[in-house]
Amino acid sequence: MHLLIAAAGSGSRMGADRNKLLLKVAGKTVLEWTLKAALASNAINWIGIIGQPKDKSSICSILNDSVKSVEWINGGSTRQQSVQLGLSALPDDAQSVLIHDGARCLVSPLVFDEIAKIVSNGQAVIAASQVTDTIKKVDKNGEIIDSPPRSDLWSAQTPQAFPVDKLKHAHREAIAKEWNVTDDASLFERLGIPVKIYDAGPSNIKVTTPFDLVIAESLLSTTKD
Repeated sequence: MHLLIAAAGSGSRMGADRNKLLLKVAGKTVLEWTLKAALASNAINWIGIIGQPKDKSSICSILNDSVKSVEWINGGSTRQQSVQLGLSALPDDAQSVLIHDGARCLVSPLVFDEIAKIVSNGQAVIAASQVTDTIKKVDKNGEIIDSPPRSDLWSAQTPQAFPVDKLKHAHREAIAKEWNVTDDASLFERLGIPVKIYDAGPSNIKVTTPFDLVIAESLLSTTKD
């Protein structure tokens, strides 16, 4: 199974002076923790890291002697463009692909394995967790206009997995129709292609803010080598 790790972001919302994936948490960089989980997955045998050229030397220096194939891919100016470039760099024999945000460093190898199993049957699938807060939809004046039932709401995560041919088609459609989305599942939704939910639980957080680093530090400190 093939995995693309999106690592082309910045540290702007973190208030950092570098790519947030290069920040240390519990003794390792955020990206090292993500890679550790991916490399421990029984299903993953090829990994592509999509990053900005300025981060290439720093990121490649942490790869060391991986027992699995890990390749560098230059990313674009947006996440969507970066995934498009990642898809172009997949080996010709890739039939399914998992896409994972490098900032989700608390992901478990089991999540990769289970999602890989589902997509191998031709079903698009994303990791997610059911919303526990009451969500309010508000208008431009900040006034509540609706409270959707929590039973219908899930928080999208990664990894997300898709048949390669369908995902490439979806990205071609996005370019032609100038769609801008924040995750690949949104492209399938617009095309009417079913996407399944896999409950990965609430711990699979994305490290985006300093508070997230504190949470990740607390959880990962118990799994240090």
